[in-house]
Amino acid sequence: MHLACGLKIDFCTNLVEKIAHFSEASRNVRTHLLEVLRWPHMKKLLAVVVILGLLCIATRLVGPSLLEHSQNHTLAPGPYLISPQAAALHRTVLVADMHADSLLWGRNLLKSSHEGHVDLPRLQQGNVAIQGFTVFTTVPRGINIERNEDKTDLVPYIGILQGWPFRAIGSPKGVALYQAERMRRFVEKSNGQLMLLRTRGDVARLLQQRQAGSHVVGALLGSEGAQPLEGDISNLGLLYDAGFRMMAPSHFTDTAVGGSAAGVNKGGLTPLGHEWVRQMEARGMLIDLAHASADTLREVTSIATMPVVVSHTGVKRVCNNSRNLSDEQLRAVASTGGVVGVGYWDVASCGTDAASIAKTVRYTIGVVGAEHVGLGSDFDGAVTEPFDSSGMALITEALLQQGISEHDIRLVMGENVARVLLQVLPQ
Repeated sequence: MHLACGLKIDFCTNLVEKIAHFSEASRNVRTHLLEVLRWPHMKKLLAVVVILGLLCIATRLVGPSLLEHSQNHTLAPGPYLISPQAAALHRTVLVADMHADSLLWGRNLLKSSHEGHVDLPRLQQGNVAIQGFTVFTTVPRGINIERNEDKTDLVPYIGILQGWPFRAIGSPKGVALYQAERMRRFVEKSNGQLMLLRTRGDVARLLQQRQAGSHVVGALLGSEGAQPLEGDISNLGLLYDAGFRMMAPSHFTDTAVGGSAAGVNKGGLTPLGHEWVRQMEARGMLIDLAHASADTLREVTSIATMPVVVSHTGVKRVCNNSRNLSDEQLRAVASTGGVVGVGYWDVASCGTDAASIAKTVRYTIGVVGAEHVGLGSDFDGAVTEPFDSSGMALITEALLQQGISEHDIRLVMGENVARVLLQVLPQ
Protein backbone atom coordinates (compact mmCIF):
# COMPACT_ATOMS: atom_id res chain seq x y z
CA MET A 1 0.00 0.00 0.00
CA HIS A 2 2.71 2.48 0.93
CA LEU A 3 4.64 1.66 -2.25
CA ALA A 4 1.59 2.33 -4.41
CA CYS A 5 0.91 5.63 -2.65
CA GLY A 6 4.52 6.69 -3.10
CA LEU A 7 4.39 5.92 -6.80
CA LYS A 8 1.21 7.94 -7.15
CA ILE A 9 2.74 10.97 -5.38
CA ASP A 10 5.86 10.80 -7.55
CA PHE A 11 3.64 10.69 -10.63
CA CYS A 12 1.72 13.76 -9.45
CA THR A 13 4.92 15.61 -8.70
CA ASN A 14 6.37 14.92 -12.14
CA LEU A 15 3.10 15.96 -13.78
CA VAL A 16 3.06 19.24 -11.87
CA GLU A 17 6.66 19.93 -12.89
CA LYS A 18 5.90 19.34 -16.58
CA ILE A 19 2.88 21.62 -16.47
CA ALA A 20 4.78 24.34 -14.63
CA HIS A 21 7.62 24.36 -17.15
CA PHE A 22 5.27 25.50 -19.89
CA SER A 23 5.63 29.10 -18.73
CA GLU A 24 8.12 31.16 -16.75
CA ALA A 25 5.15 32.85 -15.13
CA SER A 26 4.14 29.57 -13.52
CA ARG A 27 7.25 29.22 -11.33
CA ASN A 28 5.40 30.39 -8.24
CA VAL A 29 2.50 28.02 -8.97
CA ARG A 30 4.95 25.15 -9.30
CA THR A 31 6.60 25.98 -5.98
CA HIS A 32 3.30 26.17 -4.08
CA LEU A 33 1.89 23.00 -5.57
CA LEU A 34 5.02 21.03 -4.79
CA GLU A 35 4.86 22.26 -1.20
CA VAL A 36 1.23 21.15 -0.93
CA LEU A 37 2.10 17.70 -2.24
CA ARG A 38 4.73 17.33 0.50
CA TRP A 39 2.19 17.94 3.28
CA PRO A 40 1.64 14.71 5.28
CA HIS A 41 -2.14 15.06 5.26
CA MET A 42 -2.09 15.60 1.49
CA LYS A 43 -0.22 12.34 1.05
CA LYS A 44 -2.88 10.57 3.09
CA LEU A 45 -5.60 12.23 1.04
CA LEU A 46 -3.93 11.15 -2.20
CA ALA A 47 -3.60 7.63 -0.86
CA VAL A 48 -7.32 7.53 -0.13
CA VAL A 49 -8.09 8.91 -3.60
CA VAL A 50 -5.86 6.28 -5.21
CA ILE A 51 -7.47 3.45 -3.27
CA LEU A 52 -10.97 4.66 -4.05
CA GLY A 53 -10.03 5.06 -7.70
CA LEU A 54 -8.68 1.54 -7.89
CA LEU A 55 -11.80 0.21 -6.19
CA CYS A 56 -14.02 2.08 -8.67
CA ILE A 57 -12.06 0.69 -11.61
CA ALA A 58 -12.18 -2.85 -10.21
CA THR A 59 -15.90 -2.54 -9.50
CA ARG A 60 -16.65 -1.33 -13.02
CA LEU A 61 -14.54 -4.12 -14.54
CA VAL A 62 -15.77 -7.11 -12.54
CA GLY A 63 -18.82 -5.85 -10.64
CA PRO A 64 -21.44 -6.40 -13.37
CA SER A 65 -20.16 -9.90 -14.07
CA LEU A 66 -20.16 -10.80 -10.36
CA LEU A 67 -23.68 -9.40 -9.98
CA GLU A 68 -25.06 -11.43 -12.86
CA HIS A 69 -23.16 -14.53 -11.76
CA SER A 70 -24.93 -14.28 -8.39
CA GLN A 71 -28.40 -13.89 -9.95
CA ASN A 72 -28.71 -15.94 -13.15
CA HIS A 73 -27.95 -19.63 -12.72
CA THR A 74 -28.15 -22.63 -15.05
CA LEU A 75 -28.59 -26.09 -13.55
CA ALA A 76 -27.18 -27.90 -16.58
CA PRO A 77 -24.90 -25.83 -18.83
CA GLY A 78 -24.53 -26.97 -22.43
CA PRO A 79 -23.74 -28.63 -24.71
CA TYR A 80 -26.93 -30.68 -24.57
CA LEU A 81 -27.56 -34.22 -25.77
CA ILE A 82 -30.75 -34.63 -27.80
CA SER A 83 -32.24 -37.75 -29.36
CA PRO A 84 -31.92 -37.97 -33.16
CA GLN A 85 -35.70 -37.75 -33.56
CA ALA A 86 -35.98 -34.59 -31.45
CA ALA A 87 -32.94 -33.02 -33.09
CA ALA A 88 -34.35 -33.63 -36.56
CA LEU A 89 -37.71 -32.11 -35.63
CA HIS A 90 -36.18 -29.16 -33.80
CA ARG A 91 -34.18 -28.15 -36.86
CA THR A 92 -37.45 -27.62 -38.74
CA VAL A 93 -39.55 -25.81 -36.10
CA LEU A 94 -39.91 -22.07 -35.65
CA VAL A 95 -38.78 -21.28 -32.09
CA ALA A 96 -40.03 -18.18 -30.27
CA ASP A 97 -39.39 -17.22 -26.65
CA MET A 98 -41.43 -14.25 -25.46
CA HIS A 99 -39.42 -13.19 -22.43
CA ALA A 100 -35.77 -12.69 -21.48
CA ASP A 101 -34.26 -9.89 -19.35
CA SER A 102 -30.82 -10.13 -20.94
CA LEU A 103 -30.39 -6.41 -21.70
CA LEU A 104 -30.19 -5.52 -18.00
CA TRP A 105 -26.85 -7.11 -17.22
CA GLY A 106 -24.53 -5.14 -19.48
CA ARG A 107 -23.07 -8.06 -21.43
CA ASN A 108 -22.27 -7.85 -25.13
CA LEU A 109 -25.12 -10.00 -26.42
CA LEU A 110 -23.38 -10.52 -29.74
CA LYS A 111 -20.62 -12.55 -28.12
CA SER A 112 -20.81 -16.04 -26.69
CA SER A 113 -20.65 -16.09 -22.90
CA HIS A 114 -20.78 -18.50 -20.01
CA GLU A 115 -22.69 -15.90 -17.99
CA GLY A 116 -26.47 -15.80 -17.94
CA HIS A 117 -28.72 -17.61 -20.38
CA VAL A 118 -28.93 -15.63 -23.62
CA ASP A 119 -26.61 -14.26 -26.29
CA LEU A 120 -26.81 -14.34 -30.08
CA PRO A 121 -24.52 -17.38 -30.55
CA ARG A 122 -26.49 -19.41 -28.02
CA LEU A 123 -29.81 -18.34 -29.53
CA GLN A 124 -28.60 -19.55 -32.90
CA GLN A 125 -27.39 -22.83 -31.40
CA GLY A 126 -30.88 -23.29 -29.95
CA ASN A 127 -32.48 -22.49 -33.34
CA VAL A 128 -34.36 -19.55 -31.81
CA ALA A 129 -36.03 -17.38 -34.46
CA ILE A 130 -37.82 -14.83 -32.24
CA GLN A 131 -36.59 -13.66 -28.85
CA GLY A 132 -38.47 -11.26 -26.62
CA PHE A 133 -36.00 -8.88 -24.97
CA THR A 134 -37.86 -7.35 -22.08
CA VAL A 135 -36.72 -4.47 -19.90
CA PHE A 136 -37.70 -4.05 -16.26
CA THR A 137 -37.01 -0.54 -15.06
CA THR A 138 -37.73 -0.77 -11.34
CA VAL A 139 -37.43 -3.55 -8.80
CA PRO A 140 -38.19 -3.19 -5.07
CA ARG A 141 -36.06 -4.42 -2.22
CA GLY A 142 -37.13 -7.78 -0.81
CA ILE A 143 -38.86 -8.73 -4.05
CA ASN A 144 -41.37 -11.58 -3.66
CA ILE A 145 -44.43 -12.99 -5.41
CA GLU A 146 -46.95 -11.96 -2.71
CA ARG A 147 -46.74 -8.25 -1.84
CA ASN A 148 -44.32 -5.49 -2.86
CA GLU A 149 -44.38 -1.75 -2.20
CA ASP A 150 -42.89 0.69 -4.69
CA LYS A 151 -41.02 2.78 -2.11
CA THR A 152 -37.59 1.36 -2.99
CA ASP A 153 -35.80 0.61 -6.24
CA LEU A 154 -32.62 -1.39 -6.84
CA VAL A 155 -32.27 -0.68 -10.56
CA PRO A 156 -30.38 2.63 -10.09
CA TYR A 157 -27.66 0.74 -8.21
CA ILE A 158 -27.33 -1.69 -11.12
CA GLY A 159 -27.06 1.28 -13.45
CA ILE A 160 -24.38 2.98 -11.38
CA LEU A 161 -22.41 -0.25 -11.21
CA GLN A 162 -22.51 -0.59 -15.00
CA GLY A 163 -21.82 3.08 -15.72
CA TRP A 164 -25.16 3.90 -17.34
CA PRO A 165 -25.61 7.50 -18.53
CA PHE A 166 -27.01 9.91 -15.97
CA ARG A 167 -30.37 10.12 -17.78
CA ALA A 168 -30.93 6.41 -17.10
CA ILE A 169 -30.30 6.59 -13.34
CA GLY A 170 -33.48 6.85 -11.30
CA SER A 171 -35.77 7.34 -14.30
CA PRO A 172 -37.78 4.32 -15.52
CA LYS A 173 -38.29 6.05 -18.86
CA GLY A 174 -34.57 6.77 -19.06
CA VAL A 175 -33.72 3.15 -18.32
CA ALA A 176 -36.08 1.91 -21.05
CA LEU A 177 -34.78 4.33 -23.66
CA TYR A 178 -31.16 3.54 -22.80
CA GLN A 179 -31.76 -0.21 -23.13
CA ALA A 180 -33.51 0.38 -26.45
CA GLU A 181 -30.38 2.22 -27.62
CA ARG A 182 -28.27 -0.77 -26.62
CA MET A 183 -30.54 -3.12 -28.56
CA ARG A 184 -30.31 -0.94 -31.66
CA ARG A 185 -26.51 -0.96 -31.43
CA PHE A 186 -26.51 -4.75 -31.16
CA VAL A 187 -28.68 -4.95 -34.28
CA GLU A 188 -26.42 -2.55 -36.18
CA LYS A 189 -23.27 -4.49 -35.29
CA SER A 190 -24.69 -7.98 -35.87
CA ASN A 191 -23.93 -8.17 -39.60
CA GLY A 192 -27.57 -8.91 -40.30
CA GLN A 193 -27.79 -11.76 -37.78
CA LEU A 194 -30.07 -9.83 -35.41
CA MET A 195 -33.06 -7.75 -36.52
CA LEU A 196 -35.49 -5.62 -34.53
CA LEU A 197 -39.13 -6.55 -35.09
CA ARG A 198 -41.12 -3.33 -35.41
CA THR A 199 -43.76 -4.17 -38.04
CA ARG A 200 -45.63 -7.09 -39.55
CA GLY A 201 -43.37 -6.68 -42.56
CA ASP A 202 -40.31 -7.25 -40.36
CA VAL A 203 -41.85 -10.47 -39.07
CA ALA A 204 -42.69 -11.61 -42.61
CA ARG A 205 -39.14 -10.90 -43.78
CA LEU A 206 -37.74 -12.78 -40.79
CA LEU A 207 -39.87 -15.82 -41.59
CA GLN A 208 -38.81 -15.72 -45.24
CA GLN A 209 -35.14 -15.56 -44.29
CA ARG A 210 -35.52 -18.41 -41.81
CA GLN A 211 -37.27 -20.55 -44.43
CA ALA A 212 -34.36 -19.87 -46.78
CA GLY A 213 -31.95 -21.30 -44.22
CA SER A 214 -30.76 -18.13 -42.48
CA HIS A 215 -30.08 -18.16 -38.74
CA VAL A 216 -31.12 -14.53 -38.27
CA VAL A 217 -32.85 -13.86 -34.93
CA GLY A 218 -35.74 -11.41 -34.58
CA ALA A 219 -35.69 -9.30 -31.41
CA LEU A 220 -39.00 -8.15 -29.92
CA LEU A 221 -38.40 -5.26 -27.51
CA GLY A 222 -40.76 -5.16 -24.54
CA SER A 223 -41.24 -3.37 -21.24
CA GLU A 224 -41.95 -5.46 -18.17
CA GLY A 225 -44.39 -3.09 -16.55
CA ALA A 226 -45.69 0.36 -17.43
CA GLN A 227 -43.27 2.15 -15.12
CA PRO A 228 -41.47 3.82 -18.10
CA LEU A 229 -44.64 5.82 -18.79
CA GLU A 230 -44.00 7.60 -15.48
CA GLY A 231 -47.74 8.24 -15.28
CA ASP A 232 -47.86 10.13 -18.60
CA ILE A 233 -49.51 8.35 -21.54
CA SER A 234 -47.66 10.62 -23.99
CA ASN A 235 -44.48 8.71 -23.11
CA LEU A 236 -45.95 5.69 -24.88
CA GLY A 237 -45.15 7.41 -28.16
CA LEU A 238 -41.51 7.90 -27.15
CA LEU A 239 -41.21 4.21 -26.27
CA TYR A 240 -42.89 3.20 -29.53
CA ASP A 241 -40.46 5.35 -31.51
CA ALA A 242 -37.58 3.74 -29.61
CA GLY A 243 -38.70 0.31 -30.85
CA PHE A 244 -40.86 -1.04 -28.02
CA ARG A 245 -43.64 -3.27 -29.32
CA MET A 246 -44.77 -5.04 -26.13
CA MET A 247 -45.61 -3.73 -22.67
CA ALA A 248 -47.15 -5.07 -19.48
CA PRO A 249 -49.33 -2.92 -17.20
CA SER A 250 -47.36 -3.92 -14.11
CA HIS A 251 -44.35 -5.81 -12.83
CA PHE A 252 -43.88 -6.61 -9.14
CA THR A 253 -45.58 -3.41 -7.98
CA ASP A 254 -48.83 -1.65 -8.82
CA THR A 255 -48.55 1.14 -11.39
CA ALA A 256 -50.53 4.12 -12.61
CA VAL A 257 -51.93 1.79 -15.28
CA GLY A 258 -53.05 -1.21 -13.24
CA GLY A 259 -52.53 -3.59 -10.37
CA SER A 260 -49.88 -6.26 -10.01
CA ALA A 261 -50.45 -9.79 -8.77
CA ALA A 262 -47.62 -9.08 -6.34
CA GLY A 263 -48.57 -5.48 -5.59
CA VAL A 264 -50.11 -3.91 -2.52
CA ASN A 265 -53.63 -3.14 -3.72
CA LYS A 266 -53.83 -5.67 -6.55
CA GLY A 267 -56.55 -3.58 -8.17
CA GLY A 268 -57.73 -3.46 -11.75
CA LEU A 269 -57.17 -1.00 -14.57
CA THR A 270 -57.10 2.67 -13.66
CA PRO A 271 -58.66 5.34 -15.92
CA LEU A 272 -55.16 5.82 -17.34
CA GLY A 273 -55.04 2.06 -17.82
CA HIS A 274 -58.14 2.06 -20.00
CA GLU A 275 -56.57 4.76 -22.18
CA TRP A 276 -53.35 2.74 -22.23
CA VAL A 277 -55.18 -0.31 -23.63
CA ARG A 278 -56.74 1.82 -26.38
CA GLN A 279 -53.45 3.42 -27.35
CA MET A 280 -51.50 0.15 -27.22
CA GLU A 281 -53.91 -1.42 -29.68
CA ALA A 282 -54.05 1.68 -31.89
CA ARG A 283 -50.25 1.74 -32.18
CA GLY A 284 -49.91 -1.99 -32.82
CA MET A 285 -48.23 -2.78 -29.50
CA LEU A 286 -48.71 -6.16 -27.86
CA ILE A 287 -50.27 -6.17 -24.38
CA ASP A 288 -48.46 -8.53 -22.00
CA LEU A 289 -50.39 -9.58 -18.89
CA ALA A 290 -47.55 -11.32 -17.09
CA HIS A 291 -47.54 -10.15 -13.44
CA ALA A 292 -50.97 -8.52 -13.86
CA SER A 293 -53.40 -8.76 -10.97
CA ALA A 294 -56.49 -10.92 -11.40
CA ASP A 295 -58.68 -7.83 -11.83
CA THR A 296 -56.31 -6.23 -14.34
CA LEU A 297 -56.14 -9.41 -16.41
CA ARG A 298 -59.91 -9.81 -16.34
CA GLU A 299 -60.55 -6.20 -17.34
CA VAL A 300 -57.97 -6.11 -20.13
CA THR A 301 -59.16 -9.34 -21.70
CA SER A 302 -62.78 -8.16 -21.53
CA ILE A 303 -62.10 -4.96 -23.50
CA ALA A 304 -59.24 -6.05 -25.77
CA THR A 305 -59.98 -6.14 -29.49
CA MET A 306 -56.62 -7.67 -30.39
CA PRO A 307 -54.82 -10.77 -29.08
CA VAL A 308 -52.97 -10.34 -25.80
CA VAL A 309 -50.21 -12.51 -24.33
CA VAL A 310 -48.86 -13.58 -21.00
CA SER A 311 -45.19 -13.61 -21.86
CA HIS A 312 -44.02 -15.86 -19.01
CA THR A 313 -46.06 -17.69 -16.43
CA GLY A 314 -47.03 -20.98 -14.88
CA VAL A 315 -50.41 -22.63 -14.27
CA LYS A 316 -51.98 -22.98 -10.82
CA ARG A 317 -53.38 -26.47 -11.43
CA VAL A 318 -49.83 -27.68 -12.13
CA CYS A 319 -47.89 -25.39 -9.77
CA ASN A 320 -50.13 -23.64 -7.26
CA ASN A 321 -48.90 -20.20 -6.23
CA SER A 322 -49.99 -16.59 -6.62
CA ARG A 323 -47.60 -16.02 -9.55
CA ASN A 324 -49.38 -18.50 -11.82
CA LEU A 325 -52.66 -18.46 -13.75
CA SER A 326 -55.96 -20.17 -13.04
CA ASP A 327 -57.83 -22.08 -15.73
CA GLU A 328 -60.30 -19.19 -15.94
CA GLN A 329 -57.44 -16.78 -16.64
CA LEU A 330 -56.00 -19.09 -19.28
CA ARG A 331 -59.36 -19.10 -21.04
CA ALA A 332 -59.64 -15.32 -20.78
CA VAL A 333 -56.31 -14.86 -22.59
CA ALA A 334 -57.23 -17.45 -25.19
CA SER A 335 -60.60 -15.72 -25.81
CA THR A 336 -58.70 -12.76 -27.29
CA GLY A 337 -56.85 -15.06 -29.68
CA GLY A 338 -53.75 -14.65 -27.52
CA VAL A 339 -50.94 -16.87 -26.28
CA VAL A 340 -49.84 -18.00 -22.83
CA GLY A 341 -46.05 -18.31 -22.53
CA VAL A 342 -45.12 -21.22 -20.28
CA GLY A 343 -42.12 -20.44 -18.09
CA TYR A 344 -39.13 -22.61 -17.28
CA TRP A 345 -38.08 -21.65 -13.75
CA ASP A 346 -39.25 -23.56 -10.66
CA VAL A 347 -41.93 -21.08 -9.51
CA ALA A 348 -43.60 -21.45 -12.91
CA SER A 349 -43.23 -25.20 -13.42
CA CYS A 350 -42.61 -26.63 -9.94
CA GLY A 351 -39.72 -28.50 -11.49
CA THR A 352 -36.14 -28.21 -12.60
CA ASP A 353 -36.08 -29.80 -16.04
CA ALA A 354 -37.61 -29.73 -19.51
CA ALA A 355 -40.06 -32.46 -18.51
CA SER A 356 -41.68 -30.09 -16.00
CA ILE A 357 -42.10 -27.46 -18.70
CA ALA A 358 -43.63 -30.03 -21.04
CA LYS A 359 -46.12 -31.16 -18.39
CA THR A 360 -47.31 -27.58 -17.96
CA VAL A 361 -47.59 -27.20 -21.74
CA ARG A 362 -49.62 -30.40 -22.00
CA TYR A 363 -52.01 -29.29 -19.26
CA THR A 364 -52.45 -25.84 -20.79
CA ILE A 365 -53.17 -27.38 -24.20
CA GLY A 366 -55.89 -29.40 -22.50
CA VAL A 367 -57.52 -26.23 -21.17
CA VAL A 368 -57.26 -23.79 -24.11
CA GLY A 369 -55.93 -25.77 -27.08
CA ALA A 370 -52.49 -25.85 -28.66
CA GLU A 371 -53.25 -22.67 -30.64
CA HIS A 372 -52.93 -20.57 -27.48
CA VAL A 373 -49.79 -21.95 -25.87
CA GLY A 374 -46.24 -20.70 -26.30
CA LEU A 375 -42.97 -20.33 -24.44
CA GLY A 376 -41.69 -17.66 -22.05
CA SER A 377 -38.42 -18.67 -20.46
CA ASP A 378 -37.69 -15.67 -18.19
CA PHE A 379 -34.05 -16.21 -19.15
CA ASP A 380 -31.68 -13.79 -17.40
CA GLY A 381 -34.51 -12.78 -15.08
CA ALA A 382 -32.55 -13.33 -11.84
CA VAL A 383 -33.77 -16.93 -11.78
CA THR A 384 -32.31 -20.43 -11.95
CA GLU A 385 -33.08 -22.14 -15.25
CA PRO A 386 -32.72 -25.83 -16.18
CA PHE A 387 -30.73 -24.92 -19.34
CA ASP A 388 -29.72 -21.87 -21.34
CA SER A 389 -31.01 -20.69 -24.73
CA SER A 390 -28.76 -23.10 -26.61
CA GLY A 391 -30.78 -25.98 -25.14
CA MET A 392 -34.21 -25.22 -26.56
CA ALA A 393 -34.28 -28.59 -28.30
CA LEU A 394 -34.67 -30.14 -24.86
CA ILE A 395 -38.22 -28.78 -24.83
CA THR A 396 -38.96 -30.26 -28.24
CA GLU A 397 -37.77 -33.61 -26.97
CA ALA A 398 -39.78 -33.34 -23.74
CA LEU A 399 -42.94 -32.45 -25.68
CA LEU A 400 -42.46 -35.52 -27.87
CA GLN A 401 -42.09 -37.62 -24.75
CA GLN A 402 -45.40 -36.19 -23.47
CA GLY A 403 -47.10 -37.55 -26.58
CA ILE A 404 -47.82 -34.15 -28.11
CA SER A 405 -48.15 -34.25 -31.90
CA GLU A 406 -45.56 -32.65 -34.18
CA HIS A 407 -48.23 -30.26 -35.44
CA ASP A 408 -48.97 -29.01 -31.93
CA ILE A 409 -45.27 -28.88 -31.06
CA ARG A 410 -44.72 -26.52 -33.98
CA LEU A 411 -47.52 -24.28 -32.73
CA VAL A 412 -46.23 -24.19 -29.16
CA MET A 413 -42.57 -23.78 -30.00
CA GLY A 414 -43.16 -20.59 -31.97
CA GLU A 415 -45.81 -20.52 -34.68
CA ASN A 416 -48.45 -19.18 -32.29
CA VAL A 417 -46.25 -16.24 -31.31
CA ALA A 418 -45.48 -15.46 -34.96
CA ARG A 419 -49.23 -15.50 -35.71
CA VAL A 420 -49.98 -13.00 -32.95
CA LEU A 421 -47.19 -10.67 -34.05
CA LEU A 422 -48.50 -10.74 -37.62
CA GLN A 423 -51.93 -9.79 -36.25
CA VAL A 424 -50.98 -7.11 -33.74
CA LEU A 425 -47.85 -5.28 -34.92
CA PRO A 426 -48.34 -2.23 -37.15
CA GLN A 427 -48.37 -2.56 -40.92
